Amino acid sequence: MEKTPDNTSAQERSALFVATLTSFMGPFMISSVNVALPAIQNELQMDAVQLSWISTAYLLAVAVGLLPSGKIADIHGRKKVFGAGLAVYTVGAVAAVFAESGAVLIFCRVLQGLGAAMFVSTGMAIITSIFPPSRRGKVIGIYVAAVYVGLSVGPFAGGYITHYLGWRMIFLLMLPMGALSIWLTLKYLVGEWYGDRDQQLDIAGCLLYGFSIMGLVYGATRLPSALGIVLICSGCIGSVFFIWHQGRSKHPVFEVELFAVNKVFAYSSYAALLNYSATFGVTFLVSLYLQFIKGLSPQMAGSVLMAQPVVMATLSPLAGRLSDRIEPRLLATSGMAITVLGVFLFSRLDAATPIGLIIANLILLGTGFALFSSPNMSAMMGAVEKRHYGLASGLVATMRLLGQMFSMAVATVALSLLVGREAIGPDNYDRFLLTIRVVFMISASFCLVGTYFSWYRGRMLKSSAKNSVQSS
Repeated sequence: MEKTPDNTSAQERSALFVATLTSFMGPFMISSVNVALPAIQNELQMDAVQLSWISTAYLLAVAVGLLPSGKIADIHGRKKVFGAGLAVYTVGAVAAVFAESGAVLIFCRVLQGLGAAMFVSTGMAIITSIFPPSRRGKVIGIYVAAVYVGLSVGPFAGGYITHYLGWRMIFLLMLPMGALSIWLTLKYLVGEWYGDRDQQLDIAGCLLYGFSIMGLVYGATRLPSALGIVLICSGCIGSVFFIWHQGRSKHPVFEVELFAVNKVFAYSSYAALLNYSATFGVTFLVSLYLQFIKGLSPQMAGSVLMAQPVVMATLSPLAGRLSDRIEPRLLATSGMAITVLGVFLFSRLDAATPIGLIIANLILLGTGFALFSSPNMSAMMGAVEKRHYGLASGLVATMRLLGQMFSMAVATVALSLLVGREAIGPDNYDRFLLTIRVVFMISASFCLVGTYFSWYRGRMLKSSAKNSVQSS
């Protein structure tokens, strides 16, 4: 069927709405469920280790499913995988409403994670396929803003829902969102988008990838224990074998060539990894600082911390639109440089630092991250051919997840070494403040290295136009 302008416009609006809604759902669910953990623990009689698996199981499932889902989508159709992911995610959420044990709830979170991996790895690929390169930055900016809105709204909405309606209603809320997304996908996203339909799924590569990611992600959550170190080492060794295998595979699940010959894509990926490695732990450590050192309540600390994601959500669409007209590396590198400054300033925190100064620095960090994130993501998607959109979309999310986990691992190891297994209190406030300084100095160093990759990636607008011509 030939697409009229009206059909095309309806498809673009529907694709952007569905992709934006799904990019909101994941972060909203993660942040709102974290607030509900004490209530879940009381009702299901879970211990601390079991409770941690409610979040860890989800992250592991997402991490393991991202690259294979992107590759399957390139072969069998992105809309099929996107819709299937929405269905799996929604079923997992609804099943969690009726969970009567911790084991069942954790299994439901695994289902949600696998579903999320399927729609996260294909959502951006679909909107990149539908929208022309001249508008790609704008729509990616809106997509990224929805992530930050989810992170901002989640803790407050989750706390309110848990207090008045119970934690199960958080999961039930995903039913109307998921059902609406599935309906819009089936009704308005006419047609299908493929990468390379002649390829086959590399099963051995998927297994190696899953083993490596599980070792890295789960190992990061167990640091600095001996088990954590063993798992991290196993994950690293598995990653080496995975890369070696992919270089020899006829139908690789991971195109090593993208990193070997595509400098724009490779350097953009490294910059994203380093940026998330430097910034994700900010909320965790500053939240502890505000509550222990400044004596703020959890609600007040949350209100202060909202300054950063609110700025991100506000500025990300603007940064995305600007990246359609201004060389993205200029915006992204400026954002990374601002982030270096913000993270470094947090390394100077002490007991006397005014709350107003902390809010101002969170706003500075939010500005830097917004300027970096949308243009960098647009550059990654614009640097590859259409047949690799699913894989590239999965890699974008993988870099984000690995950076977040590495950031938390650095914070966890530093707390363990400098504070130990003691509860944070007046007797060790000096060591806790030292931990903050050390972690943020390390993070600032990561971000500084990231500015190198961001700047020297090359001209993205030129590369994007070239790939568009090659793919048409």
